[in-house]
Amino acid sequence: MATLGRLSVLCGAQGSRAVFLRSLVVRPTHVAAFLQDRPSPGWCGVQHIHLSPSRHFLKKSMGTVSPHQKEAIVGQRQNLPCIEPLVSTVEETPGMVSARVRGHLPEWLNGYLLRIGPGKFEFGKDKYNHWFDGMALLHQFRMEKGTVTYRSKFLQSDTYKANSVHNRIMISEFGTLALPDPCKNVFERFMSKFEPTATTDNTNVNYVQYKGDYYVSTETNFMNKVDIETLEKTEKVDWSKFIAVNGATAHPHYDSDGTAYNMGNSYGPRGSCYNVIRVPPEKADVGETIHGAEVICSIAPAESTKPSYYHSFGMTRNYIIFIEQPLKMNLWKIVTSKIRGKAISDGISWEPQYNTRFHVVDKHTGQLLPEMYYSEPFVTFHQINAFEDQGCIVIDMCCQDNGKSLDVYQLQNLRRAGKGLDQVYNSVARSFPRRFVLPLNVSINAPEGKNLSPLTYSSASAVKQADGKIWCSHESLHHKDLMEEGGIEFPQINYGKFSGKKYRFFYGCGFRHLVGDSLIKVDVVNKTLKVWRKDGFYPSEPIFVPVPGASEEDGGVVLSVVITPNQNESNFLLVLDAKNFEELGRAEVPVQIPYGFHGTFIPI
Repeated sequence: MATLGRLSVLCGAQGSRAVFLRSLVVRPTHVAAFLQDRPSPGWCGVQHIHLSPSRHFLKKSMGTVSPHQKEAIVGQRQNLPCIEPLVSTVEETPGMVSARVRGHLPEWLNGYLLRIGPGKFEFGKDKYNHWFDGMALLHQFRMEKGTVTYRSKFLQSDTYKANSVHNRIMISEFGTLALPDPCKNVFERFMSKFEPTATTDNTNVNYVQYKGDYYVSTETNFMNKVDIETLEKTEKVDWSKFIAVNGATAHPHYDSDGTAYNMGNSYGPRGSCYNVIRVPPEKADVGETIHGAEVICSIAPAESTKPSYYHSFGMTRNYIIFIEQPLKMNLWKIVTSKIRGKAISDGISWEPQYNTRFHVVDKHTGQLLPEMYYSEPFVTFHQINAFEDQGCIVIDMCCQDNGKSLDVYQLQNLRRAGKGLDQVYNSVARSFPRRFVLPLNVSINAPEGKNLSPLTYSSASAVKQADGKIWCSHESLHHKDLMEEGGIEFPQINYGKFSGKKYRFFYGCGFRHLVGDSLIKVDVVNKTLKVWRKDGFYPSEPIFVPVPGASEEDGGVVLSVVITPNQNESNFLLVLDAKNFEELGRAEVPVQIPYGFHGTFIPI
């Protein structure tokens, strides 16, 4: 469940450019001023304190179940197979390896399936605590005229190179605090707590595209541009050099002309903001990266020093939909994490006493709509799709009712076996698809206590309350059979033709294990499922690839990298017919592949 992300703390902004701190000095008066929303004399701020809130390493791993968690823990399982090899270090495969094709791959399927995720979890005697801290490993399946080749390379980030040279963890990640140099004396190790926090550029979450170039991204201020043919890093790009934000999500949205939209936070002694970002579709100069990026709207959080974490957002033809959820980032704890000897994950908490809020921004004007939409507390990491219909926004998401479940991604949990593994799995909240309806342009005279949604095909409701807030109740986009599949995550659609439009199908991974163990096609109209599963094998996020010229929504194939901890079996690229969800063929590779996060298909 990846993905997840990191975040940076910024001392402030001057105009449209970030004002950076070149040294770190934190005193009690500074921390107090930070919490009081005012600068104190001598305040320096903090440069690039990174956070991967989606990569949770929360310590209260087996907390009590939320009363809202009605469908979260279902289908208790026993005797789960150990998946330790899927979350362990592997060797890269920089030279092309020919895959053994079984079955039939469509002749029109020509292109690259690119994926990314963690692939190295230790340097020397130092070990990462959290799965999402692992070093980025880039994967490439090249398909051409029925043949397939595979290669993989570790991203040559500055973090990876520094760790490799010193043979230890030099730079902290979300769940792992880099320890002082053991060669230093006691005083030097103590003083190192007050040194500037090094910035990680281990961008291991997703491939993103800006102005025709491909980058690997997480949620820090850094992205790394890569050559999709060679998998070599060509340039490191810093968001904060262009706009006053401290990074952006690894899940941007795109208009048909290539204009990209994203969201990123800014932090400082006066609190924080959620920012909607727009990046133009084309370059004015060949050497450009994200030049011309602009913040079109800033949204104040409910609590300035405890903003919500978010991994993605929704977009329709005319609107950006941002979900402010009660998964909170305590900025005081984050600022002081190194001094306290804690990983930054210590600053993340699930606070279900707060409701979830939907913010809607007009993409064209940058205006935040006045309507205040609320729902019961939930957590979402991936939106499925959003569209406009009859004066409403319809937004579909994969939702969980308990935000404490992500601590499962500590490596010690993922590598368990026997009853310990079963206990971890059975404590985790499941993710299910839900639909919310947000009526637009609600009149001040709209009746209270009445459902304002005119959509007869959805049971989701939006009811105006006496205080003017609109209370939204969801529609579940599934039946009981999806509960038996362990819920669903990593949703994908026919993005090129149906993003921001009314749609019928999405694809995802079922989770009868701690990682995906099936592929599922969901019909959101009939709420029916088609499932592909092979015992002992674990498929990745499904990627839909349309047949050239296809008019039908599911006219194409679904690609997924399927791996196994069984050393006697081969990992393979799976190709399914998107209509009937039956296997067309597979391309087997004699290479170890760890379980990864996200990816994309690029035609050639």
